[in-house]
Amino acid sequence: MPRPAPARVILHLDMDAFYAAVEVRENPALAGKPVIVGHPGRRGVVSTCSYEARRYGVHSAMPSVTARRLCPHAIWLPGRMDLYVEVSRGIRRILDQVSPVVEPLSIDEAFLDLTGLAHDLSAGRALAATLKERIRAETRLTASVGVAPNKFLAKVASDLDKPDGLVTLGPEEIPGRLWPLPVRRLWGVGPRLEERLARLGLRTVGDVHQAPPDLLEAALGEGPARHLARLARGEDTRPVIPSRAPRSISEERTYAQDLVDPQAIDGALLARSEGVARRLRRQGLAARTVQLKVRAGDFTTWTRARTLPEPTDLTEAVVAAARTLLAEKIPLAGRGVRLLGVGVSGLGPAPALPGRLFPPDGERVARRLARATDAVRARYGEAAVTRARLMERRDDGGAKDPAGEASSLPAVD
Repeated sequence: MPRPAPARVILHLDMDAFYAAVEVRENPALAGKPVIVGHPGRRGVVSTCSYEARRYGVHSAMPSVTARRLCPHAIWLPGRMDLYVEVSRGIRRILDQVSPVVEPLSIDEAFLDLTGLAHDLSAGRALAATLKERIRAETRLTASVGVAPNKFLAKVASDLDKPDGLVTLGPEEIPGRLWPLPVRRLWGVGPRLEERLARLGLRTVGDVHQAPPDLLEAALGEGPARHLARLARGEDTRPVIPSRAPRSISEERTYAQDLVDPQAIDGALLARSEGVARRLRRQGLAARTVQLKVRAGDFTTWTRARTLPEPTDLTEAVVAAARTLLAEKIPLAGRGVRLLGVGVSGLGPAPALPGRLFPPDGERVARRLARATDAVRARYGEAAVTRARLMERRDDGGAKDPAGEASSLPAVD
């Protein structure tokens, strides 16, 4: 007789207040203080914050003006994405040594499949404890971890005892630990769906579990109703999927003041294009399509795309396409730019780029420049070299960002 399949053991790891925790690690004088990573301007948002700031009600993605009102004595930091990426890569190396099946969700979050490595949830908890201690020893950071028989329950478990938590959530614990939680803890339930469920008298996961199926189907439709009912029972059959190649890369910024001057708008285009191209080269990728996103001061938003004649990883090709899209496809008509983003898609390995025996002189120079600047940044940091076009002189002789960015980092919790 065939042996029964081993019990699934899934681990969800979430680094605690990741950006802020890295900043505190780098500057121990910040320990125990409310730290907010983000831009404090009127259009800024909170990327993340320390748990000391969260006690005042501050949370990620909150408008900065609200955060300043709730916690006026907070210490604001602009963030250092290159440092956070470097730390994240070190954590990923540790995860890869624990399990061959790792599914990264973001810079600070991942699933691990421990099935076969741990015969039950107790053994999975022991592996998780070892993982947490190793991360603490090697990075001086803490993580909250959930261990469960599926991804949904593991994610729920990791949120139950933050920060520095370790929680197992087995099927027998679903009534006591899952059902009392608010319905928004079910995957797929956002603010609007939460309101619809509340109108039906369904405010907790247990309420959804006990709701008659025809009530849910009449209100939500057959598919969504079945999805929520399965999750409310603690059922989730999705596999942990190892790393997949990214389908797109993008950068966007919201500005403290609308960009009106054409030179300022073009400088923002160049900055975003350079960031995207640099990430392409760092990951050994090339892109076929360039996308441009523009939001005017009145919140009118355009998203346009252009397919390139051949894949590229060069700033010059990306920004040329973005400039064409702006000139031909975005009817700004004198309105200022509140948000600007540049993205690329149609990604493939850079070695697959069409070979050229005699590339044009401009491309040859651009590629040499890219190799040189990449090498300098890799050795001395991202700020070690910057295009003169992106610099603006201050009265004190230093440099400042001409675009006046109000937000620059993705929000994390």
